[in-house]
Amino acid sequence: MESSGRLSAGGRGAGLRSLEIIAWGSGIALLAVFAGIRIQGALGRKAALKDFAAAKAASAAAAPAPAPVHALAPLASLAPAISLGDFRSPDTSMWSPERVKGFRQTLGASFEPPLAVLRVPKIGLEVPVLEGTDESALNRGVGHVVYTPRPGEHGNVGIAGHRDGYFRGLKDVAEGDAIELETFSGRQRYTIRSISIVSPDRVDVLDPTSEPTLTLVTCYPFYFVGDAPQRYIVHASLDAVGGRTAERREHAP
Repeated sequence: MESSGRLSAGGRGAGLRSLEIIAWGSGIALLAVFAGIRIQGALGRKAALKDFAAAKAASAAAAPAPAPVHALAPLASLAPAISLGDFRSPDTSMWSPERVKGFRQTLGASFEPPLAVLRVPKIGLEVPVLEGTDESALNRGVGHVVYTPRPGEHGNVGIAGHRDGYFRGLKDVAEGDAIELETFSGRQRYTIRSISIVSPDRVDVLDPTSEPTLTLVTCYPFYFVGDAPQRYIVHASLDAVGGRTAERREHAP
Protein backbone atom coordinates (compact mmCIF):
# COMPACT_ATOMS: atom_id res chain seq x y z
CA MET A 1 0.00 0.00 0.00
CA GLU A 2 2.79 2.38 0.92
CA SER A 3 4.64 1.61 -2.32
CA SER A 4 1.48 2.07 -4.32
CA GLY A 5 0.94 5.50 -2.74
CA ARG A 6 4.45 6.56 -3.65
CA LEU A 7 3.89 5.46 -7.24
CA SER A 8 0.62 7.35 -7.36
CA ALA A 9 2.24 10.54 -6.02
CA GLY A 10 5.08 10.17 -8.50
CA GLY A 11 2.58 9.83 -11.35
CA ARG A 12 0.76 12.98 -10.27
CA GLY A 13 4.09 14.85 -10.09
CA ALA A 14 5.03 13.78 -13.57
CA GLY A 15 1.62 14.83 -14.85
CA LEU A 16 1.96 18.26 -13.27
CA ARG A 17 5.40 18.70 -14.80
CA SER A 18 3.99 17.79 -18.21
CA LEU A 19 1.21 20.33 -17.79
CA GLU A 20 3.77 22.94 -16.72
CA ILE A 21 5.89 22.25 -19.80
CA ILE A 22 2.82 22.48 -22.04
CA ALA A 23 1.79 25.77 -20.38
CA TRP A 24 5.26 27.24 -20.82
CA GLY A 25 5.33 26.15 -24.45
CA SER A 26 1.92 27.68 -25.13
CA GLY A 27 2.97 30.93 -23.47
CA ILE A 28 6.14 31.15 -25.53
CA ALA A 29 4.16 30.47 -28.70
CA LEU A 30 1.64 33.19 -27.85
CA LEU A 31 4.44 35.66 -27.14
CA ALA A 32 5.99 34.85 -30.50
CA VAL A 33 2.68 35.43 -32.26
CA PHE A 34 2.17 38.74 -30.38
CA ALA A 35 5.68 39.91 -31.23
CA GLY A 36 5.11 39.05 -34.87
CA ILE A 37 1.90 41.09 -34.92
CA ARG A 38 3.63 44.08 -33.31
CA ILE A 39 6.54 43.92 -35.75
CA GLN A 40 4.17 43.64 -38.68
CA GLY A 41 2.18 46.61 -37.37
CA ALA A 42 5.32 48.71 -36.94
CA LEU A 43 6.44 47.87 -40.46
CA GLY A 44 2.98 48.78 -41.72
CA ARG A 45 3.06 52.13 -39.94
CA LYS A 46 6.51 52.89 -41.32
CA ALA A 47 5.33 52.03 -44.81
CA ALA A 48 2.25 54.22 -44.39
CA LEU A 49 4.37 57.14 -43.16
CA LYS A 50 6.73 56.67 -46.06
CA ASP A 51 3.82 56.66 -48.50
CA PHE A 52 2.35 59.77 -46.86
CA ALA A 53 5.68 61.62 -47.04
CA ALA A 54 6.04 60.70 -50.70
CA ALA A 55 2.50 61.83 -51.48
CA LYS A 56 3.01 65.09 -49.59
CA ALA A 57 6.26 65.78 -51.47
CA ALA A 58 4.56 65.05 -54.79
CA SER A 59 1.65 67.32 -53.91
CA ALA A 60 3.99 70.14 -52.90
CA ALA A 61 5.95 69.78 -56.13
CA ALA A 62 2.75 69.93 -58.19
CA ALA A 63 1.19 72.85 -56.28
CA PRO A 64 1.62 76.33 -57.73
CA ALA A 65 3.99 78.61 -55.88
CA PRO A 66 2.26 80.95 -53.41
CA ALA A 67 1.84 84.53 -54.44
CA PRO A 68 4.69 86.73 -53.25
CA VAL A 69 3.79 89.02 -50.39
CA HIS A 70 4.56 92.17 -52.37
CA ALA A 71 1.88 91.20 -54.89
CA LEU A 72 -0.90 91.15 -52.30
CA ALA A 73 -1.09 94.87 -51.64
CA PRO A 74 0.91 98.01 -52.26
CA LEU A 75 3.82 97.86 -49.85
CA ALA A 76 6.63 100.34 -49.50
CA SER A 77 10.13 98.95 -49.22
CA LEU A 78 12.66 99.71 -46.55
CA ALA A 79 10.19 101.26 -44.11
CA PRO A 80 11.81 102.72 -40.98
CA ALA A 81 12.40 100.23 -38.17
CA ILE A 82 9.60 99.94 -35.63
CA SER A 83 10.74 100.71 -32.08
CA LEU A 84 8.97 99.46 -28.98
CA GLY A 85 10.18 102.60 -27.22
CA ASP A 86 7.64 104.60 -29.23
CA PHE A 87 4.82 102.94 -27.28
CA ARG A 88 5.45 103.86 -23.67
CA SER A 89 2.38 106.02 -23.03
CA PRO A 90 -0.78 104.40 -24.43
CA ASP A 91 -4.25 105.66 -23.60
CA THR A 92 -5.18 103.47 -20.60
CA SER A 93 -8.40 105.29 -19.68
CA MET A 94 -10.52 102.18 -20.42
CA TRP A 95 -8.06 99.63 -19.03
CA SER A 96 -8.53 97.71 -15.82
CA PRO A 97 -6.21 98.64 -12.90
CA GLU A 98 -4.60 95.19 -13.10
CA ARG A 99 -3.80 95.64 -16.80
CA VAL A 100 -2.34 99.11 -16.22
CA LYS A 101 -0.14 97.64 -13.49
CA GLY A 102 0.92 94.79 -15.77
CA PHE A 103 1.84 97.21 -18.55
CA ARG A 104 3.99 99.34 -16.23
CA GLN A 105 5.81 96.26 -14.99
CA THR A 106 6.87 95.42 -18.56
CA LEU A 107 8.47 98.81 -19.25
CA GLY A 108 11.79 97.66 -17.85
CA ALA A 109 11.69 94.24 -19.55
CA SER A 110 13.54 93.24 -22.71
CA PHE A 111 11.59 92.31 -25.83
CA GLU A 112 12.46 91.52 -29.41
CA PRO A 113 11.59 94.36 -31.84
CA PRO A 114 7.88 94.42 -32.76
CA LEU A 115 6.80 92.55 -35.86
CA ALA A 116 4.36 95.28 -36.80
CA VAL A 117 2.18 98.13 -35.61
CA LEU A 118 -1.58 97.59 -35.56
CA ARG A 119 -3.83 100.63 -35.96
CA VAL A 120 -7.62 100.92 -35.77
CA PRO A 121 -8.34 104.59 -36.59
CA LYS A 122 -11.99 104.53 -35.47
CA ILE A 123 -11.06 103.80 -31.84
CA GLY A 124 -7.68 105.57 -31.84
CA LEU A 125 -5.79 102.31 -31.31
CA GLU A 126 -2.08 102.14 -32.14
CA VAL A 127 -0.25 99.17 -30.63
CA PRO A 128 2.94 97.17 -31.27
CA VAL A 129 2.54 93.55 -32.38
CA LEU A 130 4.97 91.29 -30.50
CA GLU A 131 5.79 87.66 -31.22
CA GLY A 132 3.81 85.22 -29.09
CA THR A 133 0.84 85.47 -26.75
CA ASP A 134 2.40 84.99 -23.32
CA GLU A 135 1.30 87.27 -20.48
CA SER A 136 4.30 89.56 -20.73
CA ALA A 137 3.80 90.17 -24.47
CA LEU A 138 0.07 90.84 -24.04
CA ASN A 139 0.72 93.29 -21.21
CA ARG A 140 3.22 95.25 -23.33
CA GLY A 141 1.29 95.15 -26.60
CA VAL A 142 -0.71 92.61 -28.61
CA GLY A 143 0.65 89.25 -29.72
CA HIS A 144 1.07 87.43 -33.01
CA VAL A 145 -0.42 83.93 -32.77
CA VAL A 146 2.71 81.96 -33.59
CA TYR A 147 1.23 79.19 -35.77
CA THR A 148 -0.38 81.71 -38.14
CA PRO A 149 1.42 83.67 -40.89
CA ARG A 150 3.49 86.61 -39.69
CA PRO A 151 2.17 90.12 -40.29
CA GLY A 152 2.62 91.01 -43.96
CA GLU A 153 2.59 87.38 -45.12
CA HIS A 154 -0.07 85.63 -47.19
CA GLY A 155 -2.92 83.88 -45.35
CA ASN A 156 -4.83 84.34 -42.10
CA VAL A 157 -2.71 86.44 -39.69
CA GLY A 158 -3.84 85.98 -36.08
CA ILE A 159 -3.32 88.69 -33.44
CA ALA A 160 -4.50 88.39 -29.83
CA GLY A 161 -4.90 91.01 -27.12
CA HIS A 162 -6.37 91.48 -23.64
CA ARG A 163 -10.04 92.52 -23.40
CA ASP A 164 -9.24 94.82 -20.45
CA GLY A 165 -6.19 96.36 -22.10
CA TYR A 166 -5.32 97.33 -25.67
CA PHE A 167 -8.22 95.40 -27.22
CA ARG A 168 -11.01 96.79 -25.01
CA GLY A 169 -11.81 99.36 -27.68
CA LEU A 170 -12.74 96.59 -30.13
CA LYS A 171 -16.19 96.63 -28.52
CA ASP A 172 -16.86 99.80 -30.54
CA VAL A 173 -15.76 98.64 -34.01
CA ALA A 174 -18.17 97.57 -36.74
CA GLU A 175 -18.20 95.92 -40.15
CA GLY A 176 -16.70 98.24 -42.74
CA ASP A 177 -14.22 99.86 -40.34
CA ALA A 178 -10.58 100.05 -41.41
CA ILE A 179 -7.57 98.37 -39.81
CA GLU A 180 -3.97 99.17 -40.71
CA LEU A 181 -1.03 96.83 -40.27
CA GLU A 182 2.43 98.32 -40.72
CA THR A 183 5.44 96.01 -40.98
CA PHE A 184 9.10 96.63 -41.79
CA SER A 185 8.11 96.26 -45.45
CA GLY A 186 5.38 98.87 -45.49
CA ARG A 187 1.68 99.30 -44.73
CA GLN A 188 -1.38 97.22 -45.55
CA ARG A 189 -5.00 98.19 -45.02
CA TYR A 190 -7.83 95.84 -44.16
CA THR A 191 -11.59 96.23 -43.88
CA ILE A 192 -13.59 94.48 -41.15
CA ARG A 193 -15.98 92.02 -42.79
CA SER A 194 -17.39 90.18 -39.76
CA ILE A 195 -17.49 90.21 -35.96
CA SER A 196 -18.50 87.10 -34.03
CA ILE A 197 -18.63 85.75 -30.49
CA VAL A 198 -17.58 82.12 -30.15
CA SER A 199 -16.63 79.53 -27.55
CA PRO A 200 -12.93 79.15 -26.61
CA ASP A 201 -12.65 75.84 -28.48
CA ARG A 202 -13.43 77.47 -31.85
CA VAL A 203 -9.81 77.49 -33.01
CA ASP A 204 -11.07 77.21 -36.58
CA VAL A 205 -11.37 81.02 -36.63
CA LEU A 206 -7.61 80.97 -37.21
CA ASP A 207 -7.67 78.33 -39.95
CA PRO A 208 -5.61 79.11 -43.08
CA THR A 209 -7.34 81.17 -45.76
CA SER A 210 -6.70 81.49 -49.47
CA GLU A 211 -7.16 85.26 -49.30
CA PRO A 212 -5.09 87.66 -47.17
CA THR A 213 -6.98 87.93 -43.87
CA LEU A 214 -6.43 89.53 -40.47
CA THR A 215 -8.10 87.98 -37.42
CA LEU A 216 -8.15 89.79 -34.06
CA VAL A 217 -8.95 87.68 -30.99
CA THR A 218 -9.82 88.75 -27.46
CA CYS A 219 -11.91 87.46 -24.56
CA TYR A 220 -15.60 88.31 -24.08
CA PRO A 221 -17.57 89.87 -22.40
CA PHE A 222 -15.25 92.86 -22.15
CA TYR A 223 -16.20 93.75 -18.56
CA PHE A 224 -16.72 90.22 -17.25
CA VAL A 225 -15.41 89.65 -13.71
CA GLY A 226 -13.08 86.63 -13.70
CA ASP A 227 -12.10 84.44 -16.63
CA ALA A 228 -14.29 85.47 -19.57
CA PRO A 229 -16.15 82.44 -21.01
CA GLN A 230 -16.21 83.44 -24.69
CA ARG A 231 -14.04 84.88 -27.46
CA TYR A 232 -14.62 88.03 -29.53
CA ILE A 233 -13.42 87.59 -33.11
CA VAL A 234 -12.84 90.34 -35.67
CA HIS A 235 -12.21 89.15 -39.25
CA ALA A 236 -10.83 91.68 -41.75
CA SER A 237 -9.93 91.32 -45.43
CA LEU A 238 -7.02 92.98 -47.18
CA ASP A 239 -8.14 95.85 -49.39
CA ALA A 240 -7.76 95.18 -53.11
CA VAL A 241 -4.56 96.26 -54.83
CA GLY A 242 -5.18 99.68 -56.25
CA GLY A 243 -8.46 99.99 -54.29
CA ARG A 244 -9.65 103.20 -52.75
CA THR A 245 -8.25 102.40 -49.29
CA ALA A 246 -4.94 100.88 -50.32
CA GLU A 247 -2.12 103.22 -49.38
CA ARG A 248 1.49 103.53 -50.33
CA ARG A 249 3.99 105.16 -48.05
CA GLU A 250 5.92 108.06 -49.47
CA HIS A 251 9.61 108.26 -48.61
CA ALA A 252 11.51 111.41 -48.02
CA PRO A 253 14.08 112.13 -50.77
